[in-house]
Amino acid sequence: MKTFIKHIGQLATIANEGTGAKKGQAMSDLNIIEDGAILFRSGVILAVGTTEQLKEEYAADIQEAMVVNAHGRLVTPGLVDPHTHVAYGGSREKEFEMRLQGKSYMDIMNAGGGIHATMRMTREASEDELFDQTIKRLDSFLKHGVTTVEGKSGYGMDLETELKQLRVMKKLQQSHAIDLVPTFMGAHAVPTEYKGREDEFVDIIIQEMLPVIAEEGLAEFNDVFCEKDVYTPEQSERILEAGKKLGLTPKIHADEIVSYGGAELAAKVGAISAEHLLKASDEGIQAMAEAGVIACLLPATALYLREEAAQGRKMIDAGVAVAISTDCNPGSSPTVSMPLVMNLACISMRLTPAEALTAATYNAACAINRQDTVGSLEKGKKADIVMWDVKSYQELQYLFGVNHVQSVWKNGKKVI
Repeated sequence: MKTFIKHIGQLATIANEGTGAKKGQAMSDLNIIEDGAILFRSGVILAVGTTEQLKEEYAADIQEAMVVNAHGRLVTPGLVDPHTHVAYGGSREKEFEMRLQGKSYMDIMNAGGGIHATMRMTREASEDELFDQTIKRLDSFLKHGVTTVEGKSGYGMDLETELKQLRVMKKLQQSHAIDLVPTFMGAHAVPTEYKGREDEFVDIIIQEMLPVIAEEGLAEFNDVFCEKDVYTPEQSERILEAGKKLGLTPKIHADEIVSYGGAELAAKVGAISAEHLLKASDEGIQAMAEAGVIACLLPATALYLREEAAQGRKMIDAGVAVAISTDCNPGSSPTVSMPLVMNLACISMRLTPAEALTAATYNAACAINRQDTVGSLEKGKKADIVMWDVKSYQELQYLFGVNHVQSVWKNGKKVI
């Protein structure tokens, strides 16, 4: 069945004339078509243009298509969330109150909370329980206009639970409308039983976990939390290089709490993206720009932790391609709202509304190597489409903290 969406007020295609992620001024180029239209069939876009243009060129196709009148609304690609920890057990609402009482992220973590608390709850959850909890989050993502989500393991930190998380994500990829892209993150924290023996656990990740993950094809990316009192740059490099040898593309949680050389390491190992970057050094930002590492910034996490946001404006001006994400997780960013994240990118990181939309679509797709199929509305790409109940992309970013999703199509099928 063909579908024809007509009379789109602003059709923000975000088409990219070059290759790779958009940088600098290109992040502001949304390739908008006024009174736009899209024709798609079997989940694939057949044509994009003005309403009149497509009516003339595809008259026969439109005659047999389902016609949807957008009535002047904004239409964009489906949003892409390139950094989440969506598959986990339990919740940590008590830590929210602790944080408000003055406890820091590392205070809570060192007291057995934080990642370690979710690790215990995820280890205890059955595969079915983990599946049921995660599918609810994916349903909510979809309602907020997100059609592709990256998901990390890392709440097991033992082989059995890491495999459980990744297998649940594989089942969800096969059964849920959202495309779920898997990342192995066994190096999310150091298990309490290996405190003081961190190098021993690094050996376990390299020798026992990574080979099984790669052999079973459960992940595309390999991530590590390079941070003071977690994994050193040297340990992180060992893990990421070991993953590369097994075909896993490196990602890195970098410079979130302190400036620790994570951005520089991302450039050194050729990571596809570096995440967080609240404390990234000027040298690290420059190294990322030169190496083509995408900065995946998480403004909701900074807000939730009451920290100053990453320097998104500075990174874009330095030539770094920027993507944004919810960082959906139970401790530091329990949200699925990419519309809110776009708002925050403008407010706290000084991105323009156009840059924020690019960062949540095309550049986000680049950060998980999906730019050939999603992230922009172009002939031959997936018909992942969001219609918003606003007239312009500026209005979308201006009206703060509201979910403006009117309709969502995933692979050409209307799901919202």
